[in-house]
Amino acid sequence: FYKACLNEKIHPVIGCEVYVAPRGLEKKDPIYDKERAHLILLAENNLGYKNLMKIVSRGFIDGFYYKPRVDHDCLSEYSEGIICLSACIAGEIPQMILNNNLAGAEERCLVYQNIFGKDHFFLEIQDHRLREEALINERLIQLSKKLSIPLVATNDVHYVCKEDSENHDILLCIQTAATVSEEKRMRFPNNEFYLKSQEEMSRLFADLPEAIENSNRIARRCQVSFDLEKTHLPQFELPPGETAGNYLRSLCMAGMEKKY
Repeated sequence: FYKACLNEKIHPVIGCEVYVAPRGLEKKDPIYDKERAHLILLAENNLGYKNLMKIVSRGFIDGFYYKPRVDHDCLSEYSEGIICLSACIAGEIPQMILNNNLAGAEERCLVYQNIFGKDHFFLEIQDHRLREEALINERLIQLSKKLSIPLVATNDVHYVCKEDSENHDILLCIQTAATVSEEKRMRFPNNEFYLKSQEEMSRLFADLPEAIENSNRIARRCQVSFDLEKTHLPQFELPPGETAGNYLRSLCMAGMEKKY
């Protein structure tokens, strides 16, 4: 992705959508911990990229339950160099707004502002022509003004062109073992989940030009560079008196005895 962007003179923004565990990444109860919230993390610099790798690894190694998950403690530990966006309709704050928990949404805004810093947390507004989004956006604008948290306009992209929505729907059926003709199946509500142009986004958020400009500001701040000329291997600490080859052989032998 990074090399392809540079070859086309496109500025790459390196980031990840993570899942936030409702009670903590160690808790994996089928009643309380099956649901998870979305959150967007963007690497502002190389330190942020390293921290993002640590967050993602923790999610897979310690937090995996249906999906890799992180929690607020993990985010706090590795927050430096990361810009956080509040995510789509499936984020913690939007979900609290939909559930009419406005006090909880405000509290969660302050939690993320505290974790990442005042200039590293943005409230994400989207418009895919959904009734729920109109309600969420209205409340997010109010929270933005009240808490001095900047807005950023984004769009969920699941396919490149608008006309790709039908193909995407078929792929979704393949993924979920369903047929297109089934009434009760996972589907997207419309064909607005494509890569919109700057002009289209500007029209959608004509009354919030600062939210459009903030997307450019965030992109300019995200400056991650990769050294692709060298081979990067981790430094593995060996027991005293061991060579790497001998220690690898002993681990393999012990593993074979355990497995077979």
